[in-house]
Amino acid sequence: MRILGIETSCDETGIAIYDEQKGLIANQLYSQIEMHADYGGVVPELASRDHIRKTLPLIQAALDEANITAKEIDGIAYTAGPGLVGALLVGSTIARSLAYAWNVPALGVHHMEGHLLAPMLEENPPKFPFIALLVSGGHTQLIKVEKVGSYELLGESIDDAAGEAFDKTGKLLGLDYPAGVALSKLAEQGNPERFKFPRPMTDRPGLDFSFSGLKTATANEINKQIAQQGELDEQTRCDIAYAFQDAVVDTLMIKCRRALKQTGYKRLVVAGGVSANKKLRHNLAELMKKQKGEVFYPRPAFCTDNGAMIAYAGFLRLKKGEQTDLSISVKPRWPMVELNK
Repeated sequence: MRILGIETSCDETGIAIYDEQKGLIANQLYSQIEMHADYGGVVPELASRDHIRKTLPLIQAALDEANITAKEIDGIAYTAGPGLVGALLVGSTIARSLAYAWNVPALGVHHMEGHLLAPMLEENPPKFPFIALLVSGGHTQLIKVEKVGSYELLGESIDDAAGEAFDKTGKLLGLDYPAGVALSKLAEQGNPERFKFPRPMTDRPGLDFSFSGLKTATANEINKQIAQQGELDEQTRCDIAYAFQDAVVDTLMIKCRRALKQTGYKRLVVAGGVSANKKLRHNLAELMKKQKGEVFYPRPAFCTDNGAMIAYAGFLRLKKGEQTDLSISVKPRWPMVELNK
């Protein structure tokens, strides 16, 4: 079985082909970062238009990379949500139109389920059950995973997601979009002793997150330093970036430790854009070593949005006989627990 995966939920056009016998045989990705950088963030209408221009050429490029023709595709998986409605509609329309033309089944895939399953594409995939920390620009969630299609939401952000907080704080530091990645690089030169920011919602029970207060505390410190200095010097920017990143990573660590203790699980999966953060990976590796457990990540290229994770998630469900009709519909908001059978 060969599945074509189409990802168009936000600002990356990802196309991939997953083969049941050979694994991933094609992976094409186009990022819109350069286009959106002029605006300091994703412009939904521009994102949708760019997906229209790029999706079909990338599908052909993926077929060429895999050295197969459209007749050798057995099904199409596409991101149906959550995400930007216009961008999702581009992928949905193209996927369902091709499925009709090629006479193959189509299936709408949950974007976050794709992230959750991305580590399964690695040489050492995690075994079920496990705790998943999904941490990206739009989501911060802790999920108890028993198997594909069996998910229990343990906690989530009640305001800003971790990645969103990274981007907004980076912007406050004068960094270019995508500011979160630049902030992490800046933090590498920071003094760990100079600033200390709060670890939100860690002083109370539960597994929910909140990062808006941390963002505000960081903004207040930035304004304080500007008032004292006139403008931020480079070392102060590095020190603030370090303190902010340290607070986010520590908060995620504390909540993961609680989730592992609550469930008794020894396996942790970390996925989504922020899972590529070096400090987060290092600290979680230390945590799982102390817990005598294991932590699993997708490769850095599969931490951000990509077609490979959609092709793989779609393959698992299409193989079980799942498919959706050819009506064009998407779900910009779509809780993962709705996937449970």
